[in-house]
Amino acid sequence: MTRPIARWAAATPGAGAGATGAPELAVGQLHSALPAGLLADDEIVILLLRPSLLFVGLSSLASLTIIAVVTLSLALLAIRLTWLPWSELAAYAMGAAVAAARLLWQCLEWWGFVYVLTDRRIVRRAGVLQVSIFEAPLRNIQHTSIFQPFRERVFGLGSIGFATAGSDVFDAFWVMIRRPLAVHKVVVETMRRYGGRGN
Repeated sequence: MTRPIARWAAATPGAGAGATGAPELAVGQLHSALPAGLLADDEIVILLLRPSLLFVGLSSLASLTIIAVVTLSLALLAIRLTWLPWSELAAYAMGAAVAAARLLWQCLEWWGFVYVLTDRRIVRRAGVLQVSIFEAPLRNIQHTSIFQPFRERVFGLGSIGFATAGSDVFDAFWVMIRRPLAVHKVVVETMRRYGGRGN
């Protein structure tokens, strides 16, 4: 029998999918996404997010471009140099297979990301083969920043950085989330409301 891991912030002002429009997960998915015992039974979950699905394509864009250039080059060589051991069709097939493998890996990376905001802490889970978990009490977060490179801003995405020391070095990021300004507002309101109390 699975024990309850946390409560949902149904009564927390400004929180929830209605406020952020972000792709929130079902609270029950915490059981598979985070190690047992990381969150207390009475801990209130305010946001539970993953990056936008556009993360898969945008993060793969550079490598997919390289794959496309190499594939076209091999196909053109096959047309001009008929003695080569591959055909034009084989070049395209190989390129498609490599591109598919690249996208599959990026899908696994996307699945590995989980972002959690509770009334006590910030949590970020990342990784496929090697999982890393960042978690910091709200009272230890010194400042946050929103980053919106052009390619993310075009699609309404952005990343939020969290620093636990008074510097420009960020300890963790929530990458490529939808409506980053709205999500950041919820984070700031939560820090203001709960950050001063002991954890």
